[in-house]
Amino acid sequence: MTNNLYKQLSKAIFLAASLVILIWLIYKASSVILLLLFGIVLAISINGPVTSLEKKKIKRGWATTIVFAIIFILFAGIIILVGPKISEQVSLLVQNLPAYIIQASEKVSSWFDGYPELQEKIRIDHASVSEWFPSVPNTLMQVGNFSLSVLTTFIIVIVFISIVIYIVASPRPLLELYVVLFPPLQRDKATEAYTKFSVMIRAWMKSNLIGGFTNAVLVTIFLNIMNIPGAFVWGALAFFTEFIPRVGFFIKALPPILVALSINGYTATWVAVFYLASDEIMADFVMPKVRSNVMKIHPVSILFVVMAMGAAFGFMGVLLATPLTALIKAYTEVFYLNKFAHDKKLEDRIDEMLYQKNGSS
Repeated sequence: MTNNLYKQLSKAIFLAASLVILIWLIYKASSVILLLLFGIVLAISINGPVTSLEKKKIKRGWATTIVFAIIFILFAGIIILVGPKISEQVSLLVQNLPAYIIQASEKVSSWFDGYPELQEKIRIDHASVSEWFPSVPNTLMQVGNFSLSVLTTFIIVIVFISIVIYIVASPRPLLELYVVLFPPLQRDKATEAYTKFSVMIRAWMKSNLIGGFTNAVLVTIFLNIMNIPGAFVWGALAFFTEFIPRVGFFIKALPPILVALSINGYTATWVAVFYLASDEIMADFVMPKVRSNVMKIHPVSILFVVMAMGAAFGFMGVLLATPLTALIKAYTEVFYLNKFAHDKKLEDRIDEMLYQKNGSS
């Protein structure tokens, strides 16, 4: 009995240690795991046009090449259009920034004519502005560190793109692995759940395209009204940044604001207000409604998962929040809700809860 107890205790300790090590590894590699999951989601959404070409008797390898070539051409076109303008505006802003700061301080200090001491503290001269800017050696050091970060990010992006391409080009081994993970009696349900999830992911991509197009139109019209140079370019940038939650706002808003700042502060203020207002309206009201309509998911569910995933995993969590909502819905419906017969009185029950109806009233 003592020997048997010793074996059981050793086994329990080994399993506990293995579990702790596994949890630690998952925690340390959480960002990589989330990136892989996003790659799978992206591959599922890209699989739609690839399979459409495959049904037209085009081999899958060539179909994958065509779809990715179109995607790369679109992104390269945006970079070619936007890159030089951003570089030009940043250079112009850096040259004019000291003058902007001095003008702003003069404007603010003029509001306090009756308080000379306060005016003196608010007013900024050329010498003070020069002290704010870093020295040349520090600037070069920061540029060097930034270059290393860019290089690391570039390598990660290349690996990520390769993963997505391999998944799209050769999905059968991965799908086979997915199916065999389930017991034989559950494989039909697993197939149905995955199919539902895939349909919702494609609908999610469609909703992003709708949101991107809406954003592009609004941005182009507004910037044309404000006479901001390159309005169509910034509209195209707004279209693509719809696929990048939250962070996409800074990518699409900062360049036009810089351009507006080179015109005057009043114009820049209105451009900033427009981007802040439109982003809040689109992100918190319009897009959840659009996604709920095309994906058949309630907006509250999407917003809740977005907040939860954002709090837990930051940017990558927000990026995966809507696909995760679709995953939960698809597998819950197939593996849990399908066990129950359809409730014929469901609408009556909802009316009773909503309007406080009952049998006696």
